[in-house]
Amino acid sequence: MKLRQGTGLLLAVVFAFAAGLVRAENAGTLAPAGLNSAQIVEQLQRRNQAQTEGLKGYKALRHYQVEYRGFSARIAARMDVEVNYDAATGKSFRIVSQSGSHVLCDKVLKRAVDSEQEASHDKGATALTDANYRFTLLGIENLGDRPAYILDVQPLTESKFLFRGKIWVDSAEFAVVKMETEPAKSPSFWIARTLIHYTSVKTDGFWLPQQVRSETKVRVGGTAVLTIDYGNYEVGTETASKGAGS
Repeated sequence: MKLRQGTGLLLAVVFAFAAGLVRAENAGTLAPAGLNSAQIVEQLQRRNQAQTEGLKGYKALRHYQVEYRGFSARIAARMDVEVNYDAATGKSFRIVSQSGSHVLCDKVLKRAVDSEQEASHDKGATALTDANYRFTLLGIENLGDRPAYILDVQPLTESKFLFRGKIWVDSAEFAVVKMETEPAKSPSFWIARTLIHYTSVKTDGFWLPQQVRSETKVRVGGTAVLTIDYGNYEVGTETASKGAGS
């Protein structure tokens, strides 16, 4: 039990970062319209600002799941969380159900929720802006039937809420549709590496998180995987009408 509790505490730090969030084909291809990285980031920031102003609220049922394999043992936990977002008051979370390891529920999943609330209080410190990151344009790649710019992002400071890696930005709407990153700052010596995969989905005119998958290698042995499925969004009628034109 002590081992499981210690593992839970260690992984909680990493997974909290992942909640608060590839190999590029044809990376040498010229981007549409000849935009450079600064111009792409400027358009990205404008779109983010427009979405912030237009998105008044939404509701969703998220599904959190974590599994740890190591030391000839496997422990797992699951939690369903109702999320309500209001532009005036921020996000609120209500745990609907939980099952599996109590240690992982308390030390990992609940901390991941708490970490997202903490990060949302200071959006400027976590935003994809040139105040937080250095951007380099790598090329373009089709995601489905839509071209996306590929940008390498490097943090300017080692904040626990920043990351390094690659992001894919839709070339028509300048929304981040995919990320493959790792934390800017390792939360512990015992963490060998954490890889985070993020995707988004367009709902009623807004680009919102679809899934985050975080895989962590622990130096003393074992692998832990956290998955957050963001579920189906219910965006208000007033919100959707304003967002469709953003």
